[in-house]
Amino acid sequence: MIKDITFGQYFPGNSLIHRADPRTKLVLTFWFIVMVFTAKSPGGYALCLALLAFVVVVSKISWQMIWKSIRPMLFFIALTAVLNMFYTQGETILFEWKFLRISAEGLIQAGYMILRIIFLLVGSSMLTYTTSPILLTDGIEYLLSPLKAVRFPVHELAMMMSIALRFIPTLIEETDKIMSAQKARGADFESGNVFRRAKALVPMLVPLFVSAFRRAEELATAMECRCYRGGEGRTRYRVMKAGRIDLWAFVLFAVLQTAVILAGKFHI
Repeated sequence: MIKDITFGQYFPGNSLIHRADPRTKLVLTFWFIVMVFTAKSPGGYALCLALLAFVVVVSKISWQMIWKSIRPMLFFIALTAVLNMFYTQGETILFEWKFLRISAEGLIQAGYMILRIIFLLVGSSMLTYTTSPILLTDGIEYLLSPLKAVRFPVHELAMMMSIALRFIPTLIEETDKIMSAQKARGADFESGNVFRRAKALVPMLVPLFVSAFRRAEELATAMECRCYRGGEGRTRYRVMKAGRIDLWAFVLFAVLQTAVILAGKFHI
């Protein structure tokens, strides 16, 4: 079901990952993305997998939630793997029929691409799973604060990004309710080919957009009633402070990044 999509949700907890500074988690999430793209060998991908598994275990997020973050993207992952498998040129040909050709290098590239997409999905999901929207907003605003020198609306941008993430689960839940209501009236979203299913989803878009605009208007009214005027002169209830957890996290990432680069250089 569409309601099983968990991207954008926050799961409260008291683990080391939850207690880490949001600025640290934002920086390390982008660093992990860089690490994944710099991995060029099985050893490098094994290190990325070990790091990701360590973070999941320490954060105490269930593996069921991790699977729910991957499952909606299975079709996209499979399609990307197939395209890489057929269109990657290689010398060791395993299968050839007319214009279709599969090489050993294509299979390896497809496998790497699958791991890469899964790592990016789980890594970005762990950021939202373990960081509340308020802290995420504060972290983004702090990291982008140098742009205030050129009068860039940093606070407003950070607020929009966090609100967008926060409303992903809400809109998914609303979509599931609309689909259930239309199924009760005889709508069919499961039978037929891909084009027929896509056509059946069109009548669902109108009530979904109406609901989204209504929620946005209600949120804007609530913020105005509370005298929200942007980031100018605002103070924070929680003061962000980096601690030993954040320092050791940077050390761990630096060591692993070096190991990933060396693994690719020596083809380990």
